[in-house]
Amino acid sequence: MSTLRIDAHQHYWSLTHRDYGWLADTPALHPIYRDFGPEDLAPLLDQAGIDGTVLVQAAPSEAETWRLLALAGQPRSRVRAVVGWTDLAAPHAPARIRRLAQEPLLKGLRPMLQDIPDPAWILDARLQPAIDTLAALGLCLDLLIKPHQLDAALAFARARPSLRMVIDHAAKPAIAHRAFEPWAAQMARFAAETPVCCKLSGLATEAGAGWDAAVLRPYVDHLLQHFGPERLMWGSDWPVLNLAGDYLQWHAVSDQLLVALSAADRARVRGANAAEFYGIK
Repeated sequence: MSTLRIDAHQHYWSLTHRDYGWLADTPALHPIYRDFGPEDLAPLLDQAGIDGTVLVQAAPSEAETWRLLALAGQPRSRVRAVVGWTDLAAPHAPARIRRLAQEPLLKGLRPMLQDIPDPAWILDARLQPAIDTLAALGLCLDLLIKPHQLDAALAFARARPSLRMVIDHAAKPAIAHRAFEPWAAQMARFAAETPVCCKLSGLATEAGAGWDAAVLRPYVDHLLQHFGPERLMWGSDWPVLNLAGDYLQWHAVSDQLLVALSAADRARVRGANAAEFYGIK
């Protein structure tokens, strides 16, 4: 089992590139409305004892994916894997995926499903050639979904057990409103009926101001109960995390939430699972 400590979900972006349509100069997004790069994250990784990261797309553009791959390839980068983007519904998607897959650090793709109005878009037959190409190349699929998209995502995952998938941010339960059902039942079904993994990330942001271990524990305990430590991977969702807290706070609270696990199981959640899932060596 890998002993690497991996942050399985983080982002970099630069406002000079205009493909971040969701990132607006508003009071709500003020804490993250600036450039974020490796020099900003490095001190936090050092303090938290993180060996490497999975760098995930934040713009629905291939141009951003190529920028992320360039950043990841820098000599001092601690990026161990990149999850990029291409238009999976486009007729040329298989060729685009094969081109991206020539980059050794490209380990998967992520359509920004949460921003697509149709909750069943993932079931569109136009995606089938792209999905087949992902599976054939051994690439992963990150599922960026919200609770109302869980049923469609479950149907998709049940039909494609050979494609490695992970649910980002535990499907973003409405923790700020203390909403537990039907999210909890849907996630339990996902865990029972598919081999899909789940990221322990983004929960602080969904909880909003004033979150602590007690607020998050019911959700994390539910995920541990159903997915088990073998299918969960810890991530920061930095710098989006800065909307509701900070890196070291989330890292410390995560230790509290995982304290009942054995040392081996904590190591799985903290890095070994991500290393296996994304092919990090």
